[in-house]
Amino acid sequence: MTLPCEKTAKYVFPVFRSLIARELVEKYNFTQVEAAKKLGTTQAAISQYLHAKRGYGNADQIKKIMPKIQELASDVTKRIVNENLSPDQSIVIFCEVCRSIHTS
Repeated sequence: MTLPCEKTAKYVFPVFRSLIARELVEKYNFTQVEAAKKLGTTQAAISQYLHAKRGYGNADQIKKIMPKIQELASDVTKRIVNENLSPDQSIVIFCEVCRSIHTS
């Protein structure tokens, strides 16, 4: 039995993180290091997100919910920036996103 959160973690969150990383760097002028700290990951992971070497491989599998993912990623990015969220606080938001995806 595969739980819904397992599928979300495998297929949705890599795309979700890549969208957030891209927005932090391109829209809010974060460095890759700053974006990595906010997302609790490494600068190398952020670089891979920005160069579509990580995260976008699953985009085809989640096309049906992609508009919602993009909207949620933008909302989370704004919260990260405006509320100066820590990586631990961001993780809680990821759980909220997971619940949101599965209840809609």
